[in-house]
Amino acid sequence: MARYTDSVCKLCRRERQKLFLKGQKCYTDKCPIEKRNYPPGQHGVSRRTKISEYGVQLREKQKIKRIYGLLEVQFRNYFEKAVKQKGKTGENLVKLLERRLDNVVYRIGFASSRKQARQLVKHGHILINSKPVDIPSYLVKVGDQIQIRDKSKKLDAIHNSLKRVKDNTYNWITVDKATLSGTFVQIPERSDIPLEANEQLVVELYSK
Repeated sequence: MARYTDSVCKLCRRERQKLFLKGQKCYTDKCPIEKRNYPPGQHGVSRRTKISEYGVQLREKQKIKRIYGLLEVQFRNYFEKAVKQKGKTGENLVKLLERRLDNVVYRIGFASSRKQARQLVKHGHILINSKPVDIPSYLVKVGDQIQIRDKSKKLDAIHNSLKRVKDNTYNWITVDKATLSGTFVQIPERSDIPLEANEQLVVELYSK
C-alpha cells in the first residue's frame, strides 16, 4: 500500500495550520509551522497566486485527508458511505472518520498522534471489548470499550501520551487511566469535534 514517507511537518506547512501529525512536537516551540508558516519549497514564501474555487475545495479535502491519515481511495469510500446515510453528508463524513479505531485510540490518549495510534492497533496492543482488533479502520460502535492488552500496559509511549490527557476532554469518550481503558459512549455531534475544517467544501468538490 502507498505511504507518505516525507516529513509530515511539510503537510502542515502546506495547509498553513497545525494538523497535529507529529505527536508531542506539535505542542512545543519546535514545531516548524511556528517559525515557517508558509508552504514548503523555494517559492513558498513568495507565492501569492489567487486560488480558484476548485483550489479552495481541493485544499480542504487534502487537509481532512491528512489529518486522519487516509489515502484518496479510502477517503472517497467514507464519502460514499456518508452520502447513503441520513442527515448532512459533510457531518456524516466527519462522524465516520471519528469512529475509526486509530482515531479513537488517539482521542482517548493512548497515542500522541494518529500515526502512532495506527501502529499500536496494527501491532496488536489494542483490545475492543476484551478481544484483539488490529484493523485501524475498524468503526467503533457506541458502548465499545477500548483497552490496552495486559502485555502492553508498561509501554512508555502510552504512559507519556496519557500525561497530556485531561479529564472529560471529549464528551463522547470516557477514559480510565488506572485501567488503561476508554469507552465510546456516543457518536459525537459535529459541533463537539475539534476539527478546523469545512467539510461542506468536500461535499461540493465531490458533487461536481
